[in-house]
Amino acid sequence: MTTWRYLPYAVYSGAENMAIDEALLLTMAQALNPQPVLRFYGWSPATLSLGYAQSYHKEVDEKACLAEGIDVIRRPTGGRAVLHQYELTYSVIAPEHDPHVSGTVTKSYLRISQALLTGLKAVGVPAEMVACGGLNEASSSACFDAPSWYELVVDGRKLVGSAQVRKEGMLLQHGSILLHFDADLLFRLLKFPNEEIRQRLLTGFKTKACALDEVWTHPIEREALEQEICSGFCEIMGIKLIRSQLTEEEKALVEEVLLKYQSAEWTKKR
Repeated sequence: MTTWRYLPYAVYSGAENMAIDEALLLTMAQALNPQPVLRFYGWSPATLSLGYAQSYHKEVDEKACLAEGIDVIRRPTGGRAVLHQYELTYSVIAPEHDPHVSGTVTKSYLRISQALLTGLKAVGVPAEMVACGGLNEASSSACFDAPSWYELVVDGRKLVGSAQVRKEGMLLQHGSILLHFDADLLFRLLKFPNEEIRQRLLTGFKTKACALDEVWTHPIEREALEQEICSGFCEIMGIKLIRSQLTEEEKALVEEVLLKYQSAEWTKKR
């Protein structure tokens, strides 16, 4: 049976989280026999993350972020803004040709979403997978405003937001599983043409996004959710997870990559 490394939940800053994901990808790209990784993490302080192509200057209210004590970082992956506060974040790093995630972006999303869905259903969350989706004119710059291919929803409201990038022959997909969500705070951190538009988009957003504490049939501890998602990956992927930690080589590379994610040049590059 194929084995993947499992890095259990740990809390880092936003820049550290992005640096760890990228360092794992870069280390794997140099390995002779790269072993895929499933990692879980949290964020401290709360962080607003921008998609790779988003405009910092057009979309982020810098003064509001400072006033609320919210960090701002830019992800290496695409998509729109996410407020990381009360959530379980997962990341999958694997060679593009790995049979468990190989094929198109859509196909790899499907397999990973199936694993996540299996875990969510095991803890009693009535989630389902959307077969398609996309943006529309009434969407904001917030990630959870619209489901995309093979993302997970409850009663049509998006529960898990994921994004993927491929480089060096490797795949990195990470995503947020919201335990609780403060949509009002998110919309205070983003720029809008005027207050009327902000409130209209916020109202629409609340009908399109949800957190676990709005839809669960009983309260779910993060630890239990993490373990059921691990079981979902084992079942859907047909793998065995081996508990692991960052190697010394990976830690050294994290320190190098961290400088990029801490820099205003990267965060405000657009």
